[in-house]
Amino acid sequence: MTGFLVKRLAQAVVVLLLVSVIVFVLLHMLPGGPARAILGVQATPQSIAHFNHQQGYDRSLPQQYVMYLGRLLSGDLGESYSRNQSVAALLAERLPRTALLAGLSLLLAALLAVPLGILQAVRRGRAADHTLTGLAFLAYATPVFFLGLILILVFSQQLQLFPAEAPQADTVGGILAELPALVLPVVTAALGIIAAFSRYMRSAVLDNLSEEYVRTARAKGQSEARIMVRHVLRNALIPLATLLGLYLPTLFSGTLVVESMFNYPGMGLLFWNAAQGSDFPVLLGVTLVVGVATVLGSLVTDIAYAVLDPRIRSVT
Repeated sequence: MTGFLVKRLAQAVVVLLLVSVIVFVLLHMLPGGPARAILGVQATPQSIAHFNHQQGYDRSLPQQYVMYLGRLLSGDLGESYSRNQSVAALLAERLPRTALLAGLSLLLAALLAVPLGILQAVRRGRAADHTLTGLAFLAYATPVFFLGLILILVFSQQLQLFPAEAPQADTVGGILAELPALVLPVVTAALGIIAAFSRYMRSAVLDNLSEEYVRTARAKGQSEARIMVRHVLRNALIPLATLLGLYLPTLFSGTLVVESMFNYPGMGLLFWNAAQGSDFPVLLGVTLVVGVATVLGSLVTDIAYAVLDPRIRSVT
């Protein structure tokens, strides 16, 4: 297990370095260069030259990358020229709110997808299976913004059960205190994941139901419920554990649409506002955070997969 963890950690470090290289290249591809993008179109040549010298952009690219990597390791992601704040401070303020939205959406998706997938598997070929399969394909194929719009029209405008605007509190506790306003954003972000997870769960359960150990358990007289809980479900949850880790970073990037629709004060809304104002340091900072979240999510997935299935450790 130790060798497996060391190998995966080394791979994660390499990928994180590649992510930093990509963001560094994007920084130098900004219109007019980093100085012009950060200082604005009205910056004088003297101010640009001073900025380049101060930030080290007048040095060679390898030296610039080493300096950039050093700033990243110290938590310096640059300054937002539209908000006059450091990008790190902005992300630290918004990231917990986005993590809350993504975490609740993922939790809701897992809690609903598991029983729905099991139901589809045990009712294979029947009306319940066909109905849930059709709904899953519909939810998966529908764009997030359209799902959110439908939920707003039905549950906020027509039925008036939930507010259309997300909680506007500055803290996670304040957001949780306004649970009714959190329902529509969470459900909107979770619907597509529920559809995907339930399909994977259905396939995993069907694969395990055809295994020899299930037939042996049935021959021993064990009930279907006992077989499902003690044997099938345990093995079928392994692929779902993989998906949980892989979908977490996807949720971070996918909350851009949800947060802008419901005016949720998270990282996605920050990215949206930065894109409208051409605030490139913020855009690159969010991109870097999503990239790091993707790598860490994959690492956690590999570790969870190895813990759940010891065979993985022996072949990797």
